[in-house]
Amino acid sequence: MNAYVFPGQGAQFVGMGKNMYDNSALAKEMFEKANEILGFRITDLMFEGTEEDLRQTKVTQPAIFLHSVILAATLGESFKPDMVAGHSLGEFSALVANKTLSFEDGLRLVSMRANAMQKACEAEPSTMAAILGLDDKKTEEICAAIDEVVVPANYNSPGQLVISGSMKGIEIACEKLKEAGAKRALPLKVGGAFHSPLMEPARIELAEAINSIHFSEPICPIYQNVNAKAVVNPTEIKQNLISQLTSPVRWTQIMENMIADGASKFIEVGPGTVLQGLVKKVKSDIEAVSA
Repeated sequence: MNAYVFPGQGAQFVGMGKNMYDNSALAKEMFEKANEILGFRITDLMFEGTEEDLRQTKVTQPAIFLHSVILAATLGESFKPDMVAGHSLGEFSALVANKTLSFEDGLRLVSMRANAMQKACEAEPSTMAAILGLDDKKTEEICAAIDEVVVPANYNSPGQLVISGSMKGIEIACEKLKEAGAKRALPLKVGGAFHSPLMEPARIELAEAINSIHFSEPICPIYQNVNAKAVVNPTEIKQNLISQLTSPVRWTQIMENMIADGASKFIEVGPGTVLQGLVKKVKSDIEAVSA
């Protein structure tokens, strides 16, 4: 069974998507439609912008979404997913690819999500850190005992967990986690504490938009970030998508569940190869390729 997976923020690079734009009439049409919907030429920033331009959340998120969704569309008949999943932002790409959301609605939601997250980040300075080489349970216990906002945000692979919270909370947690035996505790260069309670203002804003949009029956199940389970019910998909901003990304559990449900090949759709590496950490002998 083919499991198609879609990357999140951090996979961007200058020049992303240019090849598709130049060589596919469908891709060019979709990129131009995106410029129109967004009200600025995101293609200029993707193809010829600076790394600084691409790092702005309001640009990064739509750029990665567009790369993934347009790549899936250009695969045409060869795109045959038995199941899909997306890491954080990638969940929106996955929902367009499995026909739950239209391209236009998906892009509008991603743009709103990016702007809402940017606002939440500016309202309260916060950050994230990657914790390597420590048991997930131990990390959870240490975070829970700190008197600041600091929570597990991304369960990326066994022994690789990203935490999210206030500046002070992350600083204290990194110290304590290193003392507890973490190989590394690396502060990340991100705009704020994604997938933490500090994203609540963004969640409220996005919930309104998600509730106003039509979600269709998908062509295959999506394994969602919030519960790592296969979901096909549009109402349930909506609820999980709303909860996503303030809940952890259970990526390790998603990979395990997809494999348990018969996934034999993982195809990463979008920029970069990060997700292929994470799949291999869960099951080293599984096939993982780029689309």
